Amino acid sequence: MEDALVIYGGNTLRGDVTLSGAKNVSLKIMIAALMFENEVILENVPRIVDVMELIDLIKALGGYAEFIDKNTLKIDGRTLKEKTVDLLYGSKIRVSFMLFAPLLYRFGSCSVPNPGGCRIGARPIDRIVDGMMAIGIDVHYHSETGYYDANLRSPVKGSFTFTKASHTATELLILLSLMATEPIRINNAALEPEIDELISFLNASNAKITREGTTIVIKPGQKLVATAPFTIIADRNEAVTYATMALTTKGDVRIHGINRKHMEYFDRKIGEVGGGIAYEGTTTRYFYKGILKASKIETAPHPGFMTDWQPNWAVLMTQAEGTSMIIERVFENRFAYVEELRKLGAVIDFVKAPVPNPVEYFFFNFDPNKAYNQAIRLEGPKHLHGGALHINDLRAGASLAVAALTAEGESVIIGSTILARGYENFIEKVRGIGGEIREGEV
Repeated sequence: MEDALVIYGGNTLRGDVTLSGAKNVSLKIMIAALMFENEVILENVPRIVDVMELIDLIKALGGYAEFIDKNTLKIDGRTLKEKTVDLLYGSKIRVSFMLFAPLLYRFGSCSVPNPGGCRIGARPIDRIVDGMMAIGIDVHYHSETGYYDANLRSPVKGSFTFTKASHTATELLILLSLMATEPIRINNAALEPEIDELISFLNASNAKITREGTTIVIKPGQKLVATAPFTIIADRNEAVTYATMALTTKGDVRIHGINRKHMEYFDRKIGEVGGGIAYEGTTTRYFYKGILKASKIETAPHPGFMTDWQPNWAVLMTQAEGTSMIIERVFENRFAYVEELRKLGAVIDFVKAPVPNPVEYFFFNFDPNKAYNQAIRLEGPKHLHGGALHINDLRAGASLAVAALTAEGESVIIGSTILARGYENFIEKVRGIGGEIREGEV
């Protein structure tokens, strides 16, 4: 079975990378499209495993979803027939939880299993359920089956304030609020640009949604009708991966299609540690210009330093001079890659980072009775060597590939299908900038 990458590291990576469409925009907009009264055309959709899994799930429910061109997807939710999401499909992909919206819209009731996806910590499902209940949707969990049953109370109305902002929960509440009979207000909503893309998509199709900071208001509108194809923005997580490759290998890579506003925090930190950055329109050049400096990073929701970026940052800091620290505030199990990087010669230790009020400081549901490893200390620069590695989650997988490309010698990374969940044409793109990488059999 081909489920491994073989990488020969040590090359200086140079060249150009064109970003694919954003995974976290594509998946949510594909689900939103199932609520439309006509077919929807989406452009720049990446052909990644998560997208293909969602296409299969939509078809299993009776909907239509097909690529009609290389990265152009047609979706039609008017043919949906099933209102129960199959456990096997639901376990493969976390975004399946958002199917509550189109299924409730079409049928008034539905059953959705606990979501799958990467195991990087307990997801805030309780915040999602609380929000659903607040606007008039009954939700019951059945522990013996692992399913949530939902029923639409009439009418959908009310408001909800998140105690801690949640990206996916904000998006789901927006979609559910489209069925309301009066304006619904979502307070302390997440600020991620991917959410704003969802809002733009819906507003272009008759929705009436406004945002002022962390407050989003959804007004009753007409039924959703697509009038033109919608183009998915470039993936900022992919951008960070290739930017890190450039700097750790002392290279020079131009990344095309990037929205600089979505990268402001990352770019500022790159500048602070001594990395080179140059802008030209929607192209950003990341290049090595001298010894990198150590740093301290704390992850946070947008506009802070994304939790998805920190595994790549850890690899970067193995090449920086001095002692660096990363504190993970968003998820409680995001350091699964640490032991893997140690195999390559990285010097990383778990440390305690005392905070005055951890319940408020951390964005996950902090339990004072549990022990957490939320901070690491890295020493650099370290000469990395090849090794045999295992991918535990998507972003960790990307960081291991970056480390292997930085290291001298051969590395084998097992679990490449996990990487394919979020990266389109990864091998081809890495080869295009001078990386030696191929598929391997395990």
